Amino acid sequence: MTRMNNSHASFLDKIGMPRQLGWGYLGILIFMMGNGIELGWLSPYLVERGMTIEQSAFLFTAYGIIIAISSWFSGVMAESIGPKRTMLTGLVLFVIGTIGFVGFGVNDLNFPVMVITYAVRGFGYPLFAYSFLVWIAYVSPQEKLGRAVGWFWFIFTGGLNVLATYYSIWAIKNLGNINTLWSSLLWVAIGGLFAIVINRATFPSHNNGKSGKKWQELLNGLTIVKKEPKVMLGGIVRIINTTAQFAFPVFLPLYLAQYGFSTSEWLKIWGTIFTANIVFNLFFGFIGDKLGWRNTIIWFGCIGCMITTLLFYYSPQISDSFWFVLLSGVLWGATLSGYVPLSALVPSLVKSDKGSAIAILNLGAGLSVFVGPAIVGLFIGIAGNEGVVWILAGLYLISAVLTKFITIPKNVNNV
Repeated sequence: MTRMNNSHASFLDKIGMPRQLGWGYLGILIFMMGNGIELGWLSPYLVERGMTIEQSAFLFTAYGIIIAISSWFSGVMAESIGPKRTMLTGLVLFVIGTIGFVGFGVNDLNFPVMVITYAVRGFGYPLFAYSFLVWIAYVSPQEKLGRAVGWFWFIFTGGLNVLATYYSIWAIKNLGNINTLWSSLLWVAIGGLFAIVINRATFPSHNNGKSGKKWQELLNGLTIVKKEPKVMLGGIVRIINTTAQFAFPVFLPLYLAQYGFSTSEWLKIWGTIFTANIVFNLFFGFIGDKLGWRNTIIWFGCIGCMITTLLFYYSPQISDSFWFVLLSGVLWGATLSGYVPLSALVPSLVKSDKGSAIAILNLGAGLSVFVGPAIVGLFIGIAGNEGVVWILAGLYLISAVLTKFITIPKNVNNV
């Protein structure tokens, strides 16, 4: 038995995953599957039931605001009360929000209730998942950190956008939309069991009785960016990274429907995109460690996403082939992974308080959930689908310029 455990640990070490957090990685995968069940189809479903696309965009924007706040809190909460307690808090809030959203909001299409309860639900996954990212940053050796965070984004995206999407294709057909939403509670509970209960890893404490000070730093909001302004640049780049990921589901299914694509076909495209994405999350984790984190982000992430965002949008106009649109989307999903080394680059800007640096990064990740739908809501009536896509492409170009200025200390080998 000991030999088997050693073999298992050795395998995780070889692939760059911290062996003591193996069960936690599995828990994140399953939790994020439960969390992402509705993301690919909720907007067109609500519009079909009578809501406007602007209302749908507002719903996701409110959800994104809370995710941003929760993401900001997650890093320092993990350091102050520990990742496990932070993850449990996220799990409880997700359950409460889901019960309200599905039971009292969606059923009757009660928009005010939907906005409030979906926002409460938004506290869940940042506290659960991003606090685990702090855990990874503290226990991973510097030379393997790129791979460790690559694995995190592999399982994070694999749950949120791949397993959730393919499961929802089956569940909507066999369970119906409402029961599919209810089933999310089962999956997040299983994820919590693995990540919180079965996972026995310990978290190195760096608080030394100063948790109150850390909360003061969090509330002040600018402590870490005053110490190292480049952390703020990393946060902005992180916002841009996944802004399109959360903007696309609001309007792209309706846009593709104009070219004959059904909701089922859209979900297959979306799921395949992120199947490719999770593979490239690992690929760019390794590439970043070898070729340099900053260069990988600029050329594969920023510039790559600018080009493929436009290609993905114009693909149904170029050809009505399902496979051509799918391939264009997969290319976008692959280049989206080029930003993975950002999770290694930003914590490396500071020697201590890495949780605070990651809090800025997590805030950026959360803000993208807000900014994406907000761009759709603000500009789709003025500029249309095409104008929104060009805005998203322009943001990727801006992120390339910003990343050029994120240089890390000389005592850190990987730049």
